[in-house]
Amino acid sequence: PPQPKRRFQQTLFGGQVAAHALRAAIATVDAEHAPHSLHAYFLRPGKNDASTTLRVERLRDGRSFSTRTVVACQDDEPIFTVTASFHKDEPGGDFATPIATDVPGPDDLADSQTELSRTLWGEDSPFERLEVPEYSHTRQSPTPRRAMWIRSRAALPDDPGLHACVITFLSDMGVLAAVRAARSGSERPAMAASLDHAVWFHRPARADEWLLFDVAARSSASSRGLGIGTMHTLGGVHAVTVGQEGLVRL
Repeated sequence: PPQPKRRFQQTLFGGQVAAHALRAAIATVDAEHAPHSLHAYFLRPGKNDASTTLRVERLRDGRSFSTRTVVACQDDEPIFTVTASFHKDEPGGDFATPIATDVPGPDDLADSQTELSRTLWGEDSPFERLEVPEYSHTRQSPTPRRAMWIRSRAALPDDPGLHACVITFLSDMGVLAAVRAARSGSERPAMAASLDHAVWFHRPARADEWLLFDVAARSSASSRGLGIGTMHTLGGVHAVTVGQEGLVRL
């Protein structure tokens, strides 16, 4: 995914290094095996102005599953590690969490939001979002839930692996906002940082089509908060589940 120019972002965006690490892992896996989950840890803050080296380790190559571990390093120090698992598609029972019924669709939100509010990280961002006002971090009365429609502004190639990587990038947005709202209300925390991150890819989805990212705070203790989110397609397909724990100090 392209690197966004995010105002006030002093460190490397976690979703970016996670997406690049997944892309590196995909390059070493048979095309029949698609990513079905990843589990990552943010070890140190990454630097925007430093090069990042990705080291991929092959842990397993089986008929149904492949597993890779990727370590991202800057200045010879690890800043991020992820273990990603890949699965060859097979038939099985189907069950899914339905899409929320209390969230307006993107067409209902587009007219009420300016172009600036629809854009992530500045006017030249490659991504677009539509905040659901009832569950927005900008509300006067914050809620431990955040919901927004997100997508790539440009059409992407028909490469399922690329779409999984872009979705991984997008999955690092807004999770801690719900946790912060649950912890501090309208008070801005003195510190908020992602500690670990998990993504489960249930069904294929395109990152250049609207996805509803619906996140809720689930727990907060010892200055650590947990957020769980789902991504549904515009057609209501439950495509992705996201989990993230973060450090939130008031």
